[in-house]
Amino acid sequence: MVRELIRLVDIHKAFGPNTMFEGINLRVDEGDRIGIVGHNGAGKTTLTRGILRGYGYAGAVKSPSYTLVEAYEFTLCKLYHFDFYRLNDPREVEFLGVEDYFSPENLCIVEWAERGSGAIPPADLRLDIEIEGTGRLLGCQTNSEKGEAIAKRLWTSGRKL
Repeated sequence: MVRELIRLVDIHKAFGPNTMFEGINLRVDEGDRIGIVGHNGAGKTTLTRGILRGYGYAGAVKSPSYTLVEAYEFTLCKLYHFDFYRLNDPREVEFLGVEDYFSPENLCIVEWAERGSGAIPPADLRLDIEIEGTGRLLGCQTNSEKGEAIAKRLWTSGRKL
């Protein structure tokens, strides 16, 4: 299911320190998977930082472009942030031992998820970020009931911007 786009006039308000995700627990039941799609500089890592802030994480959040995955531990779950930008072939994902990361108790956020297609479980929610001036358009496609529940929380929060 495709939902309408949210227009974010000020990306720093939406994704920055006072994020739209502040206080939102994105975890639904178990093993949620979010894929983020957008050009370089669109705000994929910034969006992930906002999600981490929603879990109360206050530390630095860097793009895992070179490490491919960054792990964060919370009381509710472990969150794994992937960036597959540097992958040339989805089979390269197998060397990461992804079956351990995509277990039911974890939340996985994957930038450039399409580059791991077939080697990782499909995303419950796909977020598309498009640059629009100094703002962004944020759209999503839900692929499961879990994705629907996550999208509902995002859209309810996003309407307050």
